[in-house]
Amino acid sequence: MIKDSFEKEIGLLLDVLPAHLKTPLAKHTDLADLIEVIMDLGKPPEARFTKDRILQMEKQLITQDDIHYVTSKVGQFTSDNRAGIERTLHRISAMRNRQGKIIGLTLRFGRAIFGTIDIIRDVIESGQNILFLGPPGIGKTTKLREASRVLADEFNKRVVVVDTSNEIGGDGDVPHPGIGRARRMQVESPSKQHQVMIEAVENHMPQVIVVDEIGTEAEASAARTIAERGVQLIGTAHGNSIENLISNPTLSDLIGGIQSVILGDEEAKRRHTKKSVLERKAPPTFGVCVEIMDKNVFAIYHDVAKTVDAILQERKFKPEIRVRTKQGIIEVKQKAEEAIPEPSLEEAEEIIKQKGEQDVRIYPFGVHRSQLERGIRALGISASIVNSLDGADLVLTVKSKAKPNNKIVKAAEEHQIPIHVIKRNVSSQINKFLKFYFGVGGKEVSDDEAISEAEEAIEEVKNTFHSVDLSPQNAYIRRLQHRSIQTAGLRSESIGEEPKRRVRIYPS
Repeated sequence: MIKDSFEKEIGLLLDVLPAHLKTPLAKHTDLADLIEVIMDLGKPPEARFTKDRILQMEKQLITQDDIHYVTSKVGQFTSDNRAGIERTLHRISAMRNRQGKIIGLTLRFGRAIFGTIDIIRDVIESGQNILFLGPPGIGKTTKLREASRVLADEFNKRVVVVDTSNEIGGDGDVPHPGIGRARRMQVESPSKQHQVMIEAVENHMPQVIVVDEIGTEAEASAARTIAERGVQLIGTAHGNSIENLISNPTLSDLIGGIQSVILGDEEAKRRHTKKSVLERKAPPTFGVCVEIMDKNVFAIYHDVAKTVDAILQERKFKPEIRVRTKQGIIEVKQKAEEAIPEPSLEEAEEIIKQKGEQDVRIYPFGVHRSQLERGIRALGISASIVNSLDGADLVLTVKSKAKPNNKIVKAAEEHQIPIHVIKRNVSSQINKFLKFYFGVGGKEVSDDEAISEAEEAIEEVKNTFHSVDLSPQNAYIRRLQHRSIQTAGLRSESIGEEPKRRVRIYPS
């Protein structure tokens, strides 16, 4: 059945080509991988396939008669120079000369692929507003089409597709069956897309609005209006990543908008930042962002607000990475995690310099107070322990208590106090933090501490599939670490020059 459907779809595209182009292309062994056919006046015709393969179909140059033959077989070209073929997903785009005459055509083969959202089905079903990002041709529109069908057919939701270029529902008045029972509103011209988005909400009472290529300020404003009315919004935008939207003043409203804020002297010192900083203005229109990195690799940001805040504060924010293997199995290669970075040695020295001889006041949460006190005394650093957030310069806690929704995290954010995280509540981790933060030396680490560090890194490598560097150690300690890594079934090597030579652990 799938084969019959493909042959029918590709046949409708081939039928609009002149005979001298249709015949060789129809016989091509990789026809199933066809992406588009290029016809430019005065140039040889080309067929482009997946994996950047290009076939020059013949040496004969494209004539005006060839172009006229195709344009007479397809639908009417709209103001965005796009046309289609009735009840198909094929897109024919035109290039014109200065007088408006068509001198080039791109015939893109459109196909409905079922099962493409199984990797993010739980996200689609969540009811949250979802924004897809990714480079052209990666499959964003295909995901929208499949999401429309699933929500309409399997969840009986009232879905309205705002189809500006007929790419989601196909050309003609009757939409392609790829969108299932979802309804489709066509748009007269791209400049009116924002008006049709609002009209869809006001006139047809949808539960879900699906829209492709949000690209203007008016469309971003319409998207926010839809979201505020309680309608689930699923769309795509121009850009490969959230960082692209942050730096795009036209579309930044989709992720909450960006504004410049001038801090007071005390506040800037407390945050350890410049006086002029960027902050998010409002809640984002889309709560979830999905970056399509590859056809089978997705980066999912489940909380766009926190992601944008982390990026603006120059904190790393790891998305959830999901992968569909060659066997069709969906795996989570990386769990979502906000990385709260420790300051660099230069930053720590600057903090101490700014504070002069004053103590750095540490509020321990989930960390042994007595062990922290012993570490401070042993290292002879200017620090003291406080009993509450009031007056604290930083919070020291463990990884298990530093989750985004935990009480201490929210309280620290309200007080605008930085949080520093250690992996475990043990003296070796506490002392390691103190040495790094205050830029001081200390005694050689023990064998147990070095092995403990290696074991924690081994777990991180196994979970993230990324290499990890251990702290610099002497040759004897490195040999012990190599032995533990080998026992765990991973690879390792020593890198760098003494005294900074260290062990690097690689995934198996």
